[in-house]
Amino acid sequence: MLPLNIFDNILHQLTYIKDEPMIFSSGVFWVLFLIFLPIYAALKNRKRQMMVFVIGFSLFFYYKSSGLFVLMLLGTSVMDWVMSRLMVKTEVRWKRRLCLWASLLTSLGILAYFKYANFFMWNFRQMVGGNFEPMDIILPVGISFYTFQSVSYIIDVYKGRVAPTKTWGDYAFFLTFFPALVAGPIVRADYFIPQLEKNQHATRDMVYMGFWLILLGIVKKAIVADYLAQYNDLVFMVDPETGVPGYSGFETLMGLVGYTMQIYCDFSGYSDMAIGLALIMGFKLAQNFNFPYKARNLTDFWRRWHISLSTWLRDYIYIPLGGNRKGKRRTYVNNFTTMVIGGLWHGAAWKYVIWGALHGGGLMVHKACKPYLGQVADTWPVKAFSWAITFLFVMFTFMVFRADTFADAITLTGHIITDFDIAYAIPFASVRWLWLIILGVIVGSHILPTNFWGKAAAWFVRSPWIVKLLLFVVVIQLVLELQGEDVAPFIYFQF
Repeated sequence: MLPLNIFDNILHQLTYIKDEPMIFSSGVFWVLFLIFLPIYAALKNRKRQMMVFVIGFSLFFYYKSSGLFVLMLLGTSVMDWVMSRLMVKTEVRWKRRLCLWASLLTSLGILAYFKYANFFMWNFRQMVGGNFEPMDIILPVGISFYTFQSVSYIIDVYKGRVAPTKTWGDYAFFLTFFPALVAGPIVRADYFIPQLEKNQHATRDMVYMGFWLILLGIVKKAIVADYLAQYNDLVFMVDPETGVPGYSGFETLMGLVGYTMQIYCDFSGYSDMAIGLALIMGFKLAQNFNFPYKARNLTDFWRRWHISLSTWLRDYIYIPLGGNRKGKRRTYVNNFTTMVIGGLWHGAAWKYVIWGALHGGGLMVHKACKPYLGQVADTWPVKAFSWAITFLFVMFTFMVFRADTFADAITLTGHIITDFDIAYAIPFASVRWLWLIILGVIVGSHILPTNFWGKAAAWFVRSPWIVKLLLFVVVIQLVLELQGEDVAPFIYFQF
């Protein structure tokens, strides 16, 4: 019976399970990756065979995350590639535009149906009256990320920024590349496809740097973010009958600070692991986070936070709207519109639209004040004040992002202001001391000079293998000690 049980368990692990999507912090993924890696290395010099193998593994990875929606991903890749090839075979403008819009409407239409159909229908019914029963639509994991890659590719081909790939396999490799498939970073064709064409082997330093980033990502996600979440998830609940939060104003504020750090560690941890995995495979993905909580204004924050999304919105929304080329008022409107679209990208709910609008408004205010701010001496008190204002704005807008509804966000924010009592600090610290230590670690990582982490990475790369092994064992032991009952999915999987 034992061999049969083992076979059944293996089959179970290779089958799509709705409530157990494959993620980088799960043991199953790392077992499969350790099997994948030597085969990949053996095929590296045989490019076409390597590509087929990686595409197959990527599609399996997506199947484990979203089931049969993998067929939709395949369909999108075929449509994009066919339209891009047809586009370059003609110089007739209307035919090129037809190919462009056929691809865009396919990709964006699929995204709109799965992500926004219920949202728009509910709002339409609210305006005209009547009951609304939402359709039973399951959102495919990572659809927003790979759709943006699809859109950027076809637009870049149309604009002549990149040449279309010669084969469907080249494009499928780009679109389905598993490290970045379900939660970014959003990969751009002009950056990635030339690397595929060169097909360079990973150097020793790339492999060790990839290992460093993976360990860093595990620390951020499986240790810091997941442990902070065990308390944070309790704080944002509002009693639906009484409308009263379940925790004091002080405890709610601590939960908000904790969530601000949690979402950063969760998402940047995923990005670190994705970039690290790609490096081990010989590919470089662009940096996605650059210590965003060091920012001293909102413009700088968006240059540091989710960089691949920020630059995508800039290049494919803000600049086509006119950017800053049509006067101040139009620049403000373009900024605001771009951020509202960025907010809606995060989810089909008004709270995300409002979150984007708040950031759009904040960017408008910063740009309007910039001429006056430039006249203020850049002293330490000014720097500290600028940082504090920026961080508080970002943190309290995350209340809108995290609360179940916008109304709950208003209630919880008001609760922090009206029910705040510092007397809760000592009992909170006595009960949540480990939570505070972990929170302090991530806050401290932002206080340290940025070049400290570059030096730490370089030291790790040069260190003996025994040091690397010991760090790995320590990290895994901490994960085992602090993990919850279940492997927590990444926050950005829902987007």
